[in-house]
Amino acid sequence: MKLTAFVTKLMKTALPVLTLVLAANLAYAEEDMTWDKTFKLSDKVVHEKVSYPNRYGITLSADMYMPKDMDKSKKYPALVVGTPYGGVKEQGAGIYAQTMAERGFVAIAFDESFNGESGGEPRHISSPEIFSEDFSAGVDFLGTRPFVDRNRIGAIGICGSGGFALKAAQVDQRIKAVATASMYDMSRVIRNGWQDSMTDEERTKVLTELGEQRWKDFENGAPMLPEGFPTEAVNSIPEGLDPIMSEFWEYYAMPRGHHPRSHGPFTATSNMAFTNFPLLNYIDTISPRPILFIMGEKAHSRYFTEDAYKMAKEPKELVIVPGARHIDLYDRTDMIPFDKLEDFFTKSL
Repeated sequence: MKLTAFVTKLMKTALPVLTLVLAANLAYAEEDMTWDKTFKLSDKVVHEKVSYPNRYGITLSADMYMPKDMDKSKKYPALVVGTPYGGVKEQGAGIYAQTMAERGFVAIAFDESFNGESGGEPRHISSPEIFSEDFSAGVDFLGTRPFVDRNRIGAIGICGSGGFALKAAQVDQRIKAVATASMYDMSRVIRNGWQDSMTDEERTKVLTELGEQRWKDFENGAPMLPEGFPTEAVNSIPEGLDPIMSEFWEYYAMPRGHHPRSHGPFTATSNMAFTNFPLLNYIDTISPRPILFIMGEKAHSRYFTEDAYKMAKEPKELVIVPGARHIDLYDRTDMIPFDKLEDFFTKSL
């Protein structure tokens, strides 16, 4: 399928976003790996690659960042950081994890199941239940580190993982505080379309097509995976892309945020699960644990955060970053309110 046709189809089927067992203590020394992030390694942190299983037995891959002057005989607060939808831990999630480690937290940025360096077959599946479970698996791992205080673990979700972090916190009482940045409610946008514009007839048509696709996938022995971002970074945005698609292209396809493991879209039939699995239906039950919502003033995704904020109970806080677009809260360290994140988690954990 040509890229332009793929983009058009995604917009029509409520996907405005191009996105898409090892031992628990397995770690590799920094000198044994090649630094493959979209950002520089800070001289204020220690980095380790770690792997651990989720409850489905899928091995997750994560980058763990720790303060360089950390005393491992003591216990520290910790954070699980999820990626933007279709992203990988080497991009924005890693920036958040590393920066919070500079500020005294142990933090992991992880690849969701079936994606990045994490296990799971077929590749590039998206699952609202398993992606939410992956946050809890991160809590499993961190809470069993001798230098982590298991009663002081929080979560940060960026873009689509904001919804998954909130979903996990609705049932996992070990997550003591949640922050989201540029949140997308993927179950809402896939079921209801962009800005809830999808009609019942349109949804039925989409689900009928996805049902037909399942038969094709079964006969082919593999799920259909739409064309994704270029394997090598490009220097321009293709003509004809709408403003939202152009923004994601700027981050995922161009040098700013390109990473070869960040494919973008997920297998087509993954959308059936999201249509049937609301992410924020119990967001009010997170209370009295606090939620910090962060969104850009100019973010096209504002309505997801604004509505989630209304649905959540106290204690909650909404921070609007002046001039910031959706993707600016992925990597713009001059715009991401890290002082606020530090203050929030210091007080909440």
